[in-house]
Amino acid sequence: MTFPGRFTSGVVLLLSSFAVCAQSELVVRVKPANNALKANVEGYIGSLGDRDEAALLRFKRGAHEQALKASQALGYYNPIIESEVQPGTPPRLVLNIEPGEPVHLRNVNVRVEGPAASLKAFQIPPADDLKPGAVLNQGNYESAKQMIQNRALRYGFFDGKFTRHELLVDPKGGYADINLVYESGPRYVLGKVSFTGDTPFDDVLLQRMVPFKPDTPYDSELVNELNQNLQSSGYFEVVRVDAAPSTAVGQVIPVDVDLHTRKPRTMTLGLGYSTDTGPRGKASWMRHWDNARGDSYGFESEISQPKQNVGAWYDIPLDPPLTDKLRFAAGYQYEEIANTDTLSKLLTVGPEWHSKLDNGWTRIVSLRWQHEEYRLGDDSGLSTLLMPGVSYAVLRSDNRIDPSHGYSVSLDAQVAKEGLMSDTNLLHGNAQFKALTTLWEKHRFLGRIQFGGSATNGYKSVPPSLRFFAGGDQSVRGYDYQSLSPKNSDGDRIGGRYMVAGSVEYQYQFADKWRWATFVDKGNAFNNLDFPSLKTGVGVGIRWVSPVGPIRLDLAHALDDDGGVRLHFSMGPEL
Repeated sequence: MTFPGRFTSGVVLLLSSFAVCAQSELVVRVKPANNALKANVEGYIGSLGDRDEAALLRFKRGAHEQALKASQALGYYNPIIESEVQPGTPPRLVLNIEPGEPVHLRNVNVRVEGPAASLKAFQIPPADDLKPGAVLNQGNYESAKQMIQNRALRYGFFDGKFTRHELLVDPKGGYADINLVYESGPRYVLGKVSFTGDTPFDDVLLQRMVPFKPDTPYDSELVNELNQNLQSSGYFEVVRVDAAPSTAVGQVIPVDVDLHTRKPRTMTLGLGYSTDTGPRGKASWMRHWDNARGDSYGFESEISQPKQNVGAWYDIPLDPPLTDKLRFAAGYQYEEIANTDTLSKLLTVGPEWHSKLDNGWTRIVSLRWQHEEYRLGDDSGLSTLLMPGVSYAVLRSDNRIDPSHGYSVSLDAQVAKEGLMSDTNLLHGNAQFKALTTLWEKHRFLGRIQFGGSATNGYKSVPPSLRFFAGGDQSVRGYDYQSLSPKNSDGDRIGGRYMVAGSVEYQYQFADKWRWATFVDKGNAFNNLDFPSLKTGVGVGIRWVSPVGPIRLDLAHALDDDGGVRLHFSMGPEL
């Protein structure tokens, strides 16, 4: 078949254009093999672009010079470099390099003089690549200079300078000397923090968010911490912190903060679903600040088929205001669980002292008065308790929403004394531990164990909210929500004195944000510790990592009871 000449010419022209536009190739061969040198030469020369053979011949000399500089940067000052241009489509520039013997360090003098020399954080750790006898690497020399300069800027030695910064190389002798001496000069200090802008708050409250006192030696991390404290307070929409060395007076840097408050009120609405509670709705309203002291208050409500509750609180910031507060809280909860024949109407009120300890644990000390009207099977009652309590919690993980490694611990205990606004003596406690690790990027292992227990001389007077049940999405899958419990003579589930539940789960990531899971859960609630009968559930599931955390869909089978396969659905962070 014959094509028109114009079409044939167009094809030839297209192929010619493609050949011209093809990227030229750079080939670097180092003998004996030296991957670091090869990569450094390639980095120095960079891309050859779409040079043709003639352009490569003109470029060859410049490439030779760049290869020499790249070799010298790694201590090879006498390399043998041969270059040639090989024609083809595309053409290639080939460099053959024999690096020869490298230059070694002979004398190394790296030190800091002045006030910074006595600062522990400024100590220069010994580095193997800057010791006498090490192969010269100019990058290590430059890194040492940069490290000293960075530390000087962080710790406030703004007048510092290098009095000596020499790299002396004798290529023929095969040695090099380093002289790097830094005179730090005086260390600047942070002055008083001044707040300006649109803010209704007392200066006392704002100063409690400052992590340093006037005349504290400068540290850029302290300035960053001040900015973070103000941002995380929840009071401000805009925070600008200015601590420029150029504004210093006699080595004292004034700290000026410009603040603009956020809108005082927010309201949120949400919907959710789990197989424990079915569909549920949530609503909350909060006033982030109410007065110059920074007090805040709000309410929240949640409605589902078995449980409805509403709560209100008022917070007074303490010192430090970001982590410590005094909360006055009150709430009402109505819960009716058909499969356990349990009904509870619970009213609570009392103060709470929230604080964060130096070790990262959160502590809440509380004094809660609760009044509960309840029904357990055929039994009904009215309970009033005044319970001092304390709880501790900690979460350590590499990601809040979807961690790959981490653990969480929560502990709480309450006590009531009969006659002191309480109907019975009671000691009640809970403990939970979760841990997660990921191996080889795709294999995740999650473990959970929970304990609960109570001691009392009048168990019949203990209301349902303080009895223990097991079963459900967050307990023993394969069993209904709170269906594991001791029973009375009529077969009604009435809750136990103790509870234990645990889980081991393996997850495999088969696609981005998707994981398979398999698990074994075990647990029960019971009234004595003599070899309790633990129920077991096993199953498989799938996980999708949503923006609010993993969404979990599980199929679980109860091994110890008839019941077939049960579906479980839940969502939220795994720790």
